[in-house]
Amino acid sequence: MIDVIITAGGVPVPEDKLYPFADGRSKALIDVAGKPMVQWVLDAVGSVDFVEHVVVIGLGPKDGIACEKPMIFVPNHGSMLENIRAGVKKVMELNPSTEYVILVSSDIPSIKGEMIDWVKDNSRGEEADILYCVVPRQVMETRFPDSNRSFIRFKDLEICGGDIIVFRTAVAYGRDMIWNRLIDARKSALKQASMIGFDILLLMAMRRLTLEEAIKRVSNRLGLKGKALISPYAEIGMDIDKPHQLEILRADLLKRATLES
Repeated sequence: MIDVIITAGGVPVPEDKLYPFADGRSKALIDVAGKPMVQWVLDAVGSVDFVEHVVVIGLGPKDGIACEKPMIFVPNHGSMLENIRAGVKKVMELNPSTEYVILVSSDIPSIKGEMIDWVKDNSRGEEADILYCVVPRQVMETRFPDSNRSFIRFKDLEICGGDIIVFRTAVAYGRDMIWNRLIDARKSALKQASMIGFDILLLMAMRRLTLEEAIKRVSNRLGLKGKALISPYAEIGMDIDKPHQLEILRADLLKRATLES
């Protein structure tokens, strides 16, 4: 059994492109095909057998969300880093022996339980500090051709970042500079590339490094053992940051809801 942390604390500000859709509330509560965005994520997480508890950061009982698994609310702690740490602290209160948790963003509403199962199955046996989902360009653009995601090019493939991470609870504390840089870079392929060093960036630009070679170099530089999980599911990386992505997923999930009804 494993616990899941869902980050849902961000409230769009006026300069945010999603501000008109949020009505002053959390981004996670924006309506997507008749449900709050985060409810789709909770439905997926709640359907997975191995999930024991779900810790939701930034929302509360009054927000009208539900989950099939025991759900614990933790208030917004301000920054993404402090929210993650607050989530890990709550998980450790529930089970002090917890070694790994799964972090899921609230803005990937098209995920399904089978995709979270895939993440768990492919993390099993890996002695890594962080296992980070990535989505190949072909997978993303086949499933969501108009997603307009940014991609990083390697010798063997092009990828965009996913929004599900498996990490060792011990690495949530300390290393503030590394965590803040990782969090700041999560939506920008250029920032993701530049933070690892311009020597590695140059080799990537020349397509001299495979993804695995780059991960080894980055892991050594950051002092963390990392591993990429190459996802066959575009939904893991199809987050909602812009209005056109919101409209894509509203249409996609309305179609799903119609087929399932």
